[in-house]
Amino acid sequence: MTRPLDPKQRREAERWRRARRLRPEHPEPAGPGQESVWDYPRPPRLEPVALPVRVEFAGRVVAESANALRVLETASPPTVYVPPADVDRSCLVRSSGSSLCEWKGVAAYFSVRVDGREARDAAWAYPDPLPPFEALRDHVSFYPGRVDACFLGDERVRPQPGPFYGGWVTSNLVGPFKGEPGTEGW
Repeated sequence: MTRPLDPKQRREAERWRRARRLRPEHPEPAGPGQESVWDYPRPPRLEPVALPVRVEFAGRVVAESANALRVLETASPPTVYVPPADVDRSCLVRSSGSSLCEWKGVAAYFSVRVDGREARDAAWAYPDPLPPFEALRDHVSFYPGRVDACFLGDERVRPQPGPFYGGWVTSNLVGPFKGEPGTEGW
């Protein structure tokens, strides 16, 4: 059962939902076989990932799945979520931080720790996601720039620009992408 947001969280989520969103003057056009992040919806959409995903850190596969989900939201590269059964939970250490997504709810953060190496706050999950994102319950997403490598199929993904967003940038995506300087209002 999904726990409702507390009144302060509800006000903050509503503020973000109602915020006026800008668009870049000239988004890059998508060519054959490409996706434009400007064609992604708001509110976001949840869908299966078509290719297998793999996350590596300190010489170890910490997550690998053929059943991952992705969240598509205007201006951002897809964020990939790995089912709990496909994550090596022994590598995750709960962090003290959290954040609020106006669509998905309150996120819990994890550091990834393997053989004495640690990537602080390199992963997050939604233990109690809001409707219609209940399918994300306890799925784990990883910041590609904080672990050693993330793969979508055979392609090594690049991190979404900026320190906050965790999108997986692949060669078939066109932007510009939220997270670059000057994109705060997107």
